[in-house]
Amino acid sequence: MTAVRNRALAFGLLLAALSAFAQQVPRVGVLTFTPLTQDFRDAFTQGLRDEGYADGQNIRVEWRSADGRAERAAQIATELVDLKVDVIVASLTPAVQAAQKATRSIPIVMAPAGDPIQQGFAASLARPGGNITGLTGIELSAKRVELLRELVPRLKRIALLLNRADSSYAGVMTRGTEAAAKQFGIEVRAYSVDGADGFEGAFAAMTGEGAGAVIIQPSLIPPTGPMARAADLALRHRLPSMTLQPMFPDQGGLISYGIEFRDQYRRAALFVARILKKGEKPEAMPIEQARTFELVVNRKTATAIRLTVPQPMLLRATRVVD
Repeated sequence: MTAVRNRALAFGLLLAALSAFAQQVPRVGVLTFTPLTQDFRDAFTQGLRDEGYADGQNIRVEWRSADGRAERAAQIATELVDLKVDVIVASLTPAVQAAQKATRSIPIVMAPAGDPIQQGFAASLARPGGNITGLTGIELSAKRVELLRELVPRLKRIALLLNRADSSYAGVMTRGTEAAAKQFGIEVRAYSVDGADGFEGAFAAMTGEGAGAVIIQPSLIPPTGPMARAADLALRHRLPSMTLQPMFPDQGGLISYGIEFRDQYRRAALFVARILKKGEKPEAMPIEQARTFELVVNRKTATAIRLTVPQPMLLRATRVVD
C-alpha cells in the first residue's frame, strides 16, 4: 500500500509540476485575416527562434485564420481573449480591428496593418498610447500608378477591385490611387465585391467600361483559389493586373508591388519577444514602417496580353516570372 501511495503521490506531484510549467509558458495568439500561409508560419517562427523561443517548448502559439471573413475574425479575437493569451498578433487591418474590439488590455502586435493613426489604432507612430503596436505598411498607390503607366503608356482608366469586408483599407487605397492618377489625367473607378463570387461580374463590368488596368485589393485574393481566379479573369479579359502580394504573378497575374511580407512577419515576432522578455508596453513601443519592398513581374502574362515589359522595369524587379 505504501508503494502504491508513493506512486500516486509522485504522479500527483508530476501533474502539478506540468500544470505549473504550462501556466508559466507564454501563449501567443496569431490572427490572420486571410488564410494563414506557410510563409507567415515560417517567418514568424524564425523570428521567435532568433529570440530564443521554440513553439511547443518555451512558448505556445495559437494559430488562427479568419479566411477573409470579418465576423470570423471577431469570433477568433474573442476566443483568443478567453484563452488568456499574453499577446495577440494580428495580420491586416480587419484582424487588428477585431482584436481591438475584443480587448483593450492584452498587447496587440500588427503584422502588418494599414495606417494605424487613421484607423484609430494609435495616437502616433512614435508613441502609440494604447495596447496596439507593431508594423505598418506605407501607402504605395502613387508607385503602383507609376508602374502601370510605365507598362501601359496610354493608360486612361484604372479599375480598383475592392473588398467590402475590408472597407477601411479599400478607402485608403481608393483615395491614394485617385490622388496619384489625377496628376496624369487618369480616371479611377472602383468595383466593390463581397468575395471571389463577385469577380466574374466585376471584371466584365470594368472591361466593358473601358478600364485599361486593374489594381486588386490584397485581402480579396489570399494565396489559394481566389488569387488564381483573379489572375485568370484578368488574363481572359486581357487586362493588366496588379496587387501588392508577391505570389500573384506566380498565379498568372501581371505584376505585384508592395512591402516584403516575410520581413514583416519575422519582425512581428521581435515585438512579441520585447513584450514577453522585457515587459515593454505597447503604448510606448514605436510602430515601425515597412523598410523593404518587392517588385515581381510575370513576363509570360505580359506577352499573352500583348504588352512589352520595359527593360528598366525588368532590371529593377526583385523577381521575374517566365
